[in-house]
Amino acid sequence: MRQNPLRTLFAQKKLALNGWASIGNSFLAEVVADCGYDAVTVDLQHGLFSIESAVPMLQAISTTNAAPLVRCSENGLGEINKLLDAGAYGVICPLINSKEDAERFVRACHYSPRGGRSYGPARGVLYGGKDYFEHANRTVLTLAMIETRQGLAAVEEILSVPDLDGIFIGPSDLAIELGLTPDSWSDDKVDQAIKHLIEVSHARGKYVGIFCGSVEMAERMKAYGVDMLTPGTDVQLLRAETSRRINILRG
Repeated sequence: MRQNPLRTLFAQKKLALNGWASIGNSFLAEVVADCGYDAVTVDLQHGLFSIESAVPMLQAISTTNAAPLVRCSENGLGEINKLLDAGAYGVICPLINSKEDAERFVRACHYSPRGGRSYGPARGVLYGGKDYFEHANRTVLTLAMIETRQGLAAVEEILSVPDLDGIFIGPSDLAIELGLTPDSWSDDKVDQAIKHLIEVSHARGKYVGIFCGSVEMAERMKAYGVDMLTPGTDVQLLRAETSRRINILRG
């Protein structure tokens, strides 16, 4: 089976950079993936598209060296199964607030005896290889999003779930939960929560990813030792560069 480059980088203790595709267009997803990211996440939670658009986006990402990841819209076996069958090599699951949530998520991502994933990998075999079934459970990356007070409080129990590879920190929702605005990543309460999540995850040998809304935040998270960071969505980067060029020409 095709190797998951994120697992290789994690074993080598090297930072992975993750692109974020929130516009439901396969060509744009391919352009993002071709920029040099180690992975690109197709976002079905906040992206304004459905699984029918996600499949060609995963196909487009697969023409590059970037690992195709997805953020599912919810913790449900049906959608997660379809996304894995479509060739996703990792799943970021939102709103994991308890050990029970994490266990349900992990079971959806794994074949028996570990999980309840149904066999029918369709495009997963085309991308992963003919021995997909034998290696899928050890290749697909499972990341639970920690973005609420409940998830923050239960993180050690969540991390104790066997075969959960790690967490993906949602700093905006976490800031809101702590009584702040979504862009309050530098506030001490959010900063301390992020540091705590990284510390307890790494103490258990677990993977840590995080979304960053700015280069300044990404640089700080890199210094904190996260394993994977997302330096903005396709929309944010498109808007930022477009605005920069317009401001230069109007200046």
